[in-house]
Amino acid sequence: MTLTLILTRHAKSSWGDANLEDHARPLNKRGRASAKAIGRWIADHGITPQEVLCSDATRTRETWALVADKLIGAPTAQMKAALYLSDPETMLAQLKAATEPRVMMVAHNPGSAYMARRLAQEPHPHPKFHHYPTAATSVITFPADRWSEVCWGSGTVTDFVVPRELI
Repeated sequence: MTLTLILTRHAKSSWGDANLEDHARPLNKRGRASAKAIGRWIADHGITPQEVLCSDATRTRETWALVADKLIGAPTAQMKAALYLSDPETMLAQLKAATEPRVMMVAHNPGSAYMARRLAQEPHPHPKFHHYPTAATSVITFPADRWSEVCWGSGTVTDFVVPRELI
């Protein structure tokens, strides 16, 4: 069996309200457009996730909601406090508990960038792969039957996109 991870960094967030805590920052206009573009890209590639693990921050929840709006049969996301500004080890632990073969994770940097690089046998050649800008999305496949079998360096990055290339 092949497992597929769609790893997305949240879209561009707003810094307009200095009184908001980081966890509560919403998306800005560009971020909303980017999240919709990623949703269309996922739909066009026929890779609608079967399970979604999402940081419980406002900007990640909004990113997922706008992506999901473009997908037919999008699942309800599992909001995970553990994914808020998490390190790759925490992210991998959350992924190992997944049960569906196609999982989307919506999280933050630097964790998302580090996770993508550490999971990949070889990095994607896209020049922005290492930086992982807002709403960057990787598709990583694993030759495994269960997520608990996935380990660092075991994935193949089959696709990578940044919203700027889609809008």
